[in-house]
Amino acid sequence: MTPNQACLNLLGLSRRASKQIAGEGLALAAIRNQTAKLVFIASDAGPTTAKRFHDKAQSYDVPVIDTFTKAELNTATGNKRTVYAITDAGFAKKMVAIMTQ
Repeated sequence: MTPNQACLNLLGLSRRASKQIAGEGLALAAIRNQTAKLVFIASDAGPTTAKRFHDKAQSYDVPVIDTFTKAELNTATGNKRTVYAITDAGFAKKMVAIMTQ
């Protein structure tokens, strides 16, 4: 299994475990409230959305993964969203470790 596929599998698992927030507004609020431990932004997201989330995540020291397309993220989670926030530190740590291999 590739690292990308393993990360997407964990993303789907985090959804089923209710450790994920989907959608721009809710994810932005999670970053501001410091409940987001990791943010996924679709690589084909609009430039304004991508910049807003990259800047906000950087200012709150939240890691960002932006290597997956909307289609890949949507398939993994079952939602049609551009931005996802992971709220569990364990999931976030494992996903970052997988993606930095």
